[in-house]
Amino acid sequence: MQRYVWFEWKPDPDLAALIDGTALALGPASATPDDPLRALGQAHGAIATALPYNAALMDRGPNLLVISRTGIGVDTVDIPEATRRGIAVCNTPDGPTISTAEQTLALMLGIAKRLRRIDNDFRRNAVPRDYYRTHNGLELHDTTLGLVGIGRIGGRVAGYARALGMRVLAYDPFSTDEAAARLGVTRVGALDELLSRSDVVSLHLPLTAETRKMMNAERFAQMKPGAIFINAARGGLVDEAALLAALESGRLSGAGLDVTDPEPPRMDNPLLHRDDVIITPHIASATSVGKRRIQSKAISQVVDVLNGRRPEHLVNPEVWPAVAARYAALFGQVPS
Repeated sequence: MQRYVWFEWKPDPDLAALIDGTALALGPASATPDDPLRALGQAHGAIATALPYNAALMDRGPNLLVISRTGIGVDTVDIPEATRRGIAVCNTPDGPTISTAEQTLALMLGIAKRLRRIDNDFRRNAVPRDYYRTHNGLELHDTTLGLVGIGRIGGRVAGYARALGMRVLAYDPFSTDEAAARLGVTRVGALDELLSRSDVVSLHLPLTAETRKMMNAERFAQMKPGAIFINAARGGLVDEAALLAALESGRLSGAGLDVTDPEPPRMDNPLLHRDDVIITPHIASATSVGKRRIQSKAISQVVDVLNGRRPEHLVNPEVWPAVAARYAALFGQVPS
């Protein structure tokens, strides 16, 4: 039986070639204006990028064995529903690490050096002769960075920060003191302690029911006066009204965001119009190297499943027996 892989986008030829010998590619070329998901009905695997993989979408793909996300986060996939249907869900946790950590550092430096304000002043021709006297940036050397989460991305940011001469604290209930020590990081036991001791706070954790809007008015009030806030994880982690209030009150000196809630933000969102905020449109991992790494890994895991192999980054491992049974029924083979 022929195998099919559905793409949300038209992959470059070299990436599409990764499925050669295993499956045929389906995607935008197979769509019609009135039914962009038309080809999904044939698919055994899906490369998931932006669409919400909920029950309604899964209904359109009754033969799906695997949904492979191009990134770490799987909040756009209804994992319990996929598991109920016997669909493996994969992600690519190593793919965006370097590019996202670099973007975090860029946002941190951009806010510390007040780059948006300076750029806007120049464009408004509002740079007087005494600008040097009135401008006041932040030197990050010998300041404290607080990382909320020290997984792959947070751990790499820790290395960059230490290279700048920063002290690094971390709050991560799922890590250990030994893991933190290997990163040169001091682990603290409570989020409020990290917030109160850090000159810069950066989020590096997934969006879940427990973490949604975890950075609220109470949490921002616990931060050091004049601190910087960075979020390159998920927009839903932050109560944006509370963030705006913390900036307006002067509690925070600035914020760097690669993510918002919703995405893209409404053009009347006041955060977009502040000189002390830099916002990028969830493109931290969108470097040429980063995108290729993410996409090729997402594709290779679909190829694994369609060849009867358990993928490396299986988010719902309990589903594998059901996937194996469905695979055998579809293809008449027993997967490894």
